Amino acid sequence: MTEKLFADRFEAFDRNYPEIMERIAQAAERSGRRPEDITMLAATKTVPVEVINYAISKGLTCLGENRVQEFLDKYDRLDKSGCDLQFIGQLQTNKVKYLVGKVNCIQSVDSVKLAGEISRLCVRDGLTMDVLVEVNIGREENKGGVNPEHLVEFIEQIRVLPGIHVNGLMAIPPICGDKKILCRYFSAMKQYYVDIQGKSMDNVDMVCLSMGMSSDFSEAIECGATMVRVGSSLFGARL
Repeated sequence: MTEKLFADRFEAFDRNYPEIMERIAQAAERSGRRPEDITMLAATKTVPVEVINYAISKGLTCLGENRVQEFLDKYDRLDKSGCDLQFIGQLQTNKVKYLVGKVNCIQSVDSVKLAGEISRLCVRDGLTMDVLVEVNIGREENKGGVNPEHLVEFIEQIRVLPGIHVNGLMAIPPICGDKKILCRYFSAMKQYYVDIQGKSMDNVDMVCLSMGMSSDFSEAIECGATMVRVGSSLFGARL
C-alpha cells in the first residue's frame, strides 16, 4: 500500500471516528443509557496494520478480527498495549490453539466441541477465556450459531467447562432492508440476554450483548446492544 493510500485511510478514520462515536452516544441516550455503556469494537478485517495502529494512537481500544490467519499475520506488528483484542469470526476447532493467550474473548462459540477445545487449551496454559455464545437469531442454515430454542441448554453444557467464562451473547441477524423487522431480531436477542441473566447461572455473566454492525449499529443499541462491531463505516470500504 502506498503512502498516499495510507494517508487516505488515516483521513477516512479521522473523519469517521468522531461521527460514529457521536451516533453511538445518541443511540445510547435514546435507549436510556450512557455513551460509555456501549463498547465500539473496530472490525479490522482487511485493514492494514499501519491503519489499525494509527487508529489505536487516536484512541481506539477494542479490536476484532474475523480470520485466524489474518490475525496472526498482524499480531506481532500490532500496538497491543492497552488494547482489547477479540476474535469475532467463525472458528474451526483446530485453530483455537492460535488464539489462546493472544485474544481476550472469542465471540463465536456455537458448539460444545469448540468450547471444549478452548477449555482444554486454557486449562493447559493456566488461562481463562471469555466467550460469547453466538445465536443464530434468524435460524439461517448458512450461518453459525446456536438456535434460540437450544440456547439455555447449550449454555448449561459449556458453563461447567474449566478455563472458560460465558460473558454474553453475540448475533448477526439476517440481511434485511426493513428496519422494523431488523429491530425484531435485535429485540429478541435482548430478551434472551435478559432471560439468561435472570437465571443467575454459575460462571455465566451476561455482561456483553454484541450485535449491530456498520449499517445498523444505531438500531442495535436502541434495542439493547452493549457492543457494536463497526468496520467499513470506520475505516472505509474494504480493499
